[in-house]
This record gives sequence, C-alpha cells and structure tokens, in this order.
Amino acid sequence: MDAQTGKADDNDSAPSGYAAARLRLLQDEAQSGPPRRSALAGLTDDWLAELFTAGARELTGVSLVAVGGYGRGELSPRSDLDLLLLHDGSAGPGAIASLADRVWYPVWDLGLALDHSVRTPAEARKTAGEDLKVQLGLLDARHIAGDLGLTAGMRTAVLADWRNQAPKRLPELRDLCDERAERQGELQYLLEPDLKEARGGLRDATALRAVAASWLADAPREGLADARRRLLDVRDALHLATGRATDRLALQEQDQVAAGLGLLDADTLLRQVYEAARTVSYASDVTWREVGRVLRSRAVRPRLRAMLGGGSKPATERSPLAEGVVEQEGEAVLARAARPERDPVLPLRAAAAAAQAGLPLSLHAVRRMAAAARPLPTPWPAEAREQLVTLLGAGRPTVEVWEALEAEGLITRLLPDWERVRCRPQRNAVHTWTVDRHLVETAVRAAELTRRVGRPDLLLVAALLHDIGKGWPGDHSVAGEIIAKDVAARIGFDRADVAVVATLVRHHLLLIESATRRDLDDPATVRAVADAVGSVGTLELLHALTEADALATGPAAWSAWRGSLVTDLVKRVAAVLAGEDPGDGDGPAAAEPTAEQERLAVEAFRTGGPVLSLRAQTEAPADRDAEGTEAAPADPEPLGVELLIAVPDQPGVLPAVAGVLAMHRLAVRTAELRALDLPAQMPGSVLLLDWRVAAEYGSLPQAARLRADLVRALDGSLDIAARLAERDAAYPRRRGTVAPPPRVTVAPAASRHATVIEVRAQDAPGLLHRIGRALETADVRVRSAHVSTLGANAVDAFYVTGAEGTPLPAADAAAVAGALEGALRG
Repeated sequence: MDAQTGKADDNDSAPSGYAAARLRLLQDEAQSGPPRRSALAGLTDDWLAELFTAGARELTGVSLVAVGGYGRGELSPRSDLDLLLLHDGSAGPGAIASLADRVWYPVWDLGLALDHSVRTPAEARKTAGEDLKVQLGLLDARHIAGDLGLTAGMRTAVLADWRNQAPKRLPELRDLCDERAERQGELQYLLEPDLKEARGGLRDATALRAVAASWLADAPREGLADARRRLLDVRDALHLATGRATDRLALQEQDQVAAGLGLLDADTLLRQVYEAARTVSYASDVTWREVGRVLRSRAVRPRLRAMLGGGSKPATERSPLAEGVVEQEGEAVLARAARPERDPVLPLRAAAAAAQAGLPLSLHAVRRMAAAARPLPTPWPAEAREQLVTLLGAGRPTVEVWEALEAEGLITRLLPDWERVRCRPQRNAVHTWTVDRHLVETAVRAAELTRRVGRPDLLLVAALLHDIGKGWPGDHSVAGEIIAKDVAARIGFDRADVAVVATLVRHHLLLIESATRRDLDDPATVRAVADAVGSVGTLELLHALTEADALATGPAAWSAWRGSLVTDLVKRVAAVLAGEDPGDGDGPAAAEPTAEQERLAVEAFRTGGPVLSLRAQTEAPADRDAEGTEAAPADPEPLGVELLIAVPDQPGVLPAVAGVLAMHRLAVRTAELRALDLPAQMPGSVLLLDWRVAAEYGSLPQAARLRADLVRALDGSLDIAARLAERDAAYPRRRGTVAPPPRVTVAPAASRHATVIEVRAQDAPGLLHRIGRALETADVRVRSAHVSTLGANAVDAFYVTGAEGTPLPAADAAAVAGALEGALRG
C-alpha cells in the first residue's frame, strides 16, 4: 500500500507501523492544515529517531538533523524528507556509512522522496559557504536524534556565518529570487501557478525568513503567516488529490483541490491563492527595498565619517514632493508636519507624488495613513479627484504605489466596489492579469495615450473602471455602467462627465467588436456606433480606451491589423458625427465680466500696469446634465485659489504671468485669457486672466509680491527664464515616470475667427511660460486661451491670429504648431 495516498501497492502488502500511522493521519478528514503537518513531522521524527538509535548504538558524536521544509515542520503528503547525518569525525567512514544505510534505505523502501547528506560541522559550513541553497536549508536545521550538542553547535555556527556574510549573501539571494520569478512568473496572476517556485510563493516566503535571520532587515509580518499557511494548505490538498509530489496547480486539478479544502469552486480557490501570493510579494518588495537601503547606508557611512572628520552623524536629506510628502532615502514618506488625521486627501496626494516621482511609498507612511486618515466626504473634494487622476496618469510606477495602498486596505476604503474584482481570476487564455491588475494595467496603458484625447482625466478613470462589473452576475459592461456612474459621481465629476464615463464603460468593447465582427461598409454599422457614442469627444476617448484595454489584456488581444480596423471605423463614425454637428463656432459665448473683473480692468487702464486679486474660490460651478442643461448647483466645495489679473493689452503677457507663477511655485489648474473691451471713454483694451492656482507645497505668496515680480517681468528687468533655469539646476529633476512626448496640433475648422492650436503635454513647472514664449517667438497674437490641468496632463487650447487679426493660413498654422512642439520637446 502507498504510504502517501492509501492506494494499493503490490510490493507493500504489510505496511510498517510508521506507514500505517501515516496513512491513517492523511486519511483523517478531521485533521488538516498546520495540525496535520505538525503531526506528520512529529510522527516522522519518531520513526527516524528509532531507525537512527538502532543503528548508532555504539557510536558517539553523531546526530540526525532535519533541514529545509522538514526542518520547519512543513511536511505535505508528498514532501521530500531533507536529512543531514552530522558527525564529528571520530567514527570511521565505514561506521558512518553503515549508519546512513540504516536510516536511508527504510525511507526509500516506503517510496518516500529523500534529500540526504552526510557531513561534519566543518564540511556543512564549507558547503553552505559555497552553495546558497544549502545554506538556506541549514538555517532551518532541527535536531531529531543523537548528539544534541553537535546539532546545536552546527546550527549556531551556521547562523553566525549567515549573519556575518549577510552583506554578500543577501544580494545573491535576491538575484536568485529575481531569476526564479523571471522563469516562473507571478503566482498572483497565473491560471496554473507553481505554488512553490513562482513569485509570491513558498520559496519567497522562505527567503523572507532567511532575511529576518540575518538581522539586517525584516519583512512586514501582518498577514504573512496566514498567507504562508494558505499556500501550504493548498499544496497539501493538491498532493492528496493527485497522489504526486507536485506544486503546480493545474486547471484540471483545481475543482478537486477546492473541494478538498471545502471551498465553493475553483475560482474561490484561485482567489485565495492570489491573495496569499500578493501578501508574500508585497512583503518581499518592502523587505528587499529595506535590505538595499541598509546595505547602501553601510557602504556610504565610512566615507561620510572620513569626510566629516569624526563621528558626526549626517542629517538625513529630505526633499519635498507635495504638501505633507517628502522624499527620503529613495522613498516617499510623510513630512514631519503631516497630519493624516486632519487631511483626508493625504493618501491620494502622497500616492500621486510618489508615482509621479517614480518612488515607492514607504511602508510606515502607508500604515500611518491607513490607521489615521479620515474618510473622504461624498462627493470628493476637487483635489482628491485630481490626485487620483495624477496617480493613474503616472504610468508604470502607478502599479507599485497602487499595490502598497491595496496591501493596507486603502484602495477598498477609497473605492468600495474594488473589493469584488480584487484578485478575481480571468479564465481566458488571452488575459494576462487578474481583473483588478488588468484595470490598473489599462490605466497604465491609457497614460501613454493621454496626448490623443481632450479629457485625459475621463480616459484614465474609465480605464480604471471599465471592467468593474466583472464582480457581478450578467453582462459586465451593463453592470459596470451602473457602478461607474456611482463611482464617478462619488469622486466628484459633474453630471455630464459622469455620463461620459458611464458611456465609455458600457461600450468599452463596442469598437473592437464592431470593427472585427461587422461590415464596415454597411452604413448601419457606422450609424449604430455613432448613436451609441453620441459625440466626437466621447469617440476620441473610446478609441484610446479600446487600445489601452487591448494592450493591457495580453499580446494576443491587439495587433496592427486590429488597430487599423478600429481606426478605420473611428474615422467613419467621426465623419457621421461631424456631419450632424459641424462645430464651426468658437464654442460657448464668453460670460459677461463680473463687477470685480470690470473694476480690475479699469484700474489696470488707469495705472498702466497690472493689478490682481487673489482669493479663495469656493463657489461650486453650475452642474450640467448629460444633455448640457444647467442643473441646480452642488454643495459648495473649495476649488482652489482664484487669481484674477488685469493688464493693458501688450505683447508678452501670457509668458510673463505664467513665468512669475512658476517662480513662486504655483501650480496652474485652469486658466482663461481674453481681451476685455473698455468703455468708450477709455480707448484700448485690457487683457483679463482668470486662473485657479495651488501651491506646490507650503503657503501661497502675498499678492503684493506677485504684482511686483509681474511688473518687472513685463518691463524686462526680471529674467524669468534664467531664474527658472537656476532653480532647475539647483533641484535636478528626479528619475520619475517617462511621460509621453508633447503633442501640438491645429484643430481643423474649430473656429471661423481664429486658428486653434491644441497642446497636450506633461504638466511641469514653467510649461505655460515656455508655451507663451514660443507663441510670442512665432509672432502670433493669442486671442484667447483655455488652459486646464487634468491630473498630470496639461490640455491647452490657444486661439491665435496673425497681425491682421485673421486666422493663419494652413501652412503657417502647421509651421507654428511644429515650432511649438519642437520647443516643448527641447
């Protein structure tokens, strides 16, 4: 009978006492998990101790030691027995060999897998020094029988060697883990994962124990023991289901393994495996980052001491990233003055700042925010929504920051609907990721396409939510539309924007399915898509979302052929939509100036210089429904600080104002520039600039200082470009995200009275100043400007004319756009 599974074996009609006891233990459904593994290890210990004692009656200075998984007491039904026969060299080789045979052969006779070695303590240490895997196994050495002092001495020596050699061996161990991850993939995303070898599996959990044993760093302990236990439980059930020593959870075994664990189905099983793997992976990321920090610190410290001439400890450098967030030792951490209990936006602001800088969020910062931060109000304040968009638009670094927030429960606190898609498997060979990671990956891909759309904020949020309905029964697009409406409204979008996000989620498969499954020459196909989309702006967003979704799905989901079909369909639909709504006007009529704006304009004309007003803007904008009808205003919320500037019409106003704001570290959220006609008795015109600004960090400057610098900028006595260049040189740009290149285009037929130049670029200090300078250099007049910052993206439109006040000829317009794009790329 097979001692592993209880199946009949022709060569074993009379199992030994150990084999029978082992069989009863494995067939006892009342005992499973850690108690069964512990009982199996104890039963095996007793049996091996009897074999050892019987063979070593006249020998001294020998012991039997369990190492590796057996040393940890983690015996699954088909686990190897990792054994070391340790001796002090006093017995002859023949006696030691005979003892080894007395122990090894009974193990083999029962069909148990055995990994064995015979060594002296000195040989064990030498081999460990040469072979990292041997050293890792010896760290879990456990005495079974024989000379306890010999075992204890060897274990103490091996641990001391490990700690002394940690600066050298830990980088080797990390390389080993990385190589294995590259070969085996990430456990938390695989449909047929290797529970032991894949990243986030049992090997990585063992590596974390080794790091902790080095005393150099330690892993986050919350949830780690439970994650390890869950993976071991699944492996136990897999061994019993297959009767083989396998760690790969194959598709055909998953239902049986789930049943063996008392779970509902294979999806529930995979979800638990993924959650455990995610915990191990996150702990590994944090731990290896800490190991690197400690090793770098140790390498730098002697040089610093020599430079400082003694034992002075240099102060840790902290560089500001955002309000309440600083960079320290390669991580984004909370500033000393940060108060998460008073600042509900801080988690999103810290995450956005970290992702934009390409930095990980420190474990301490995430845990402090998770413990202390208050919930956001509903709807979210504007800053929270902007910070979410900025986080999503950071590209690849978003993934690591998002996972840090998720590990401490902050994502489901911010977006409760996320819980249904968290770690949810996708049983489709086309899909590379789980549902939740696919959503984040789609946002990462969408961040690369933000230059193609006028509303990158809506694109990024729709990317995050497009499959959110997969946690519910029925068509996930239909369910997702309902959820997306709720989420978009909760995070503070107005009704029109909520309707666009809901449309994108409802129809995120429309373009790819229509392009690949319908006849594009059939007018009904194009009309159906046009009716569903409704507007050119939404079509533009849906096109980008379609590509991002496919690229985030897997290599089989997108190709040049599919892309060309979708592009062809989009062109046909855009033509239909443009025919219904030619859009040849200048947009909505300019609002009448307020009394405050008129007062500033008159004062600017009277004094011949700039005047300004700086005040908090708390009025809520008029809300509009999906059809554009004005609705009742929402509850007031702080929208930032409004800066009104009036200045007599003259060249160079836009770059001067933008440059002064950049000098004072004011981030521009929105900006409007227009000429304001004065009463007849005041010949001439005044430029009115209406800005919404926020301090990058710290407090706002005084209005008097802004005006003084603006006067100097306009009269040429303040070299803004030089001042900004000096600041950039003093604070070099961090290695952060690689943003898509800027894109400058001429909007065709957008206006009968001016040429519309559209700029889409990564927001950065001084960007608007550079745009203004480039337009001045091109010798065009800015008739009006409409500037907005959506997350990390600047989306600007400039209505320009020639000296005669008429639109530019097509060739001249293209030349201006090309020169402006070249200036921004440079």
